[in-house]
Amino acid sequence: MISNERPSPYGHRSYGTAAPKPTVVEETLRSEKIQIERKTFVFTLKENPRGRFLRVTEDVNGRRDAIIIPATGLEDFKKVIEAMLKTVADLPAPKPEA
Repeated sequence: MISNERPSPYGHRSYGTAAPKPTVVEETLRSEKIQIERKTFVFTLKENPRGRFLRVTEDVNGRRDAIIIPATGLEDFKKVIEAMLKTVADLPAPKPEA
């Protein structure tokens, strides 16, 4: 018997065969889309039984990534974005590549 044929001392684990998670009903409260260079960003304010949240989805040539920010953290998120905008405005313009 080779090592991968021995039974695991930790029991049987079935990856990918578990029952699917139940769907959570989400209500869209507002949605905005912006295009920046080759990227599309979709900002969707949603609500479900656990609360309100902002989902930010980035779409680049069909590949999607998303982050979710609970509504309780949006004010902190805004402060960080504002600080980043101030930093960008205060920095000298980047030098063009030669």
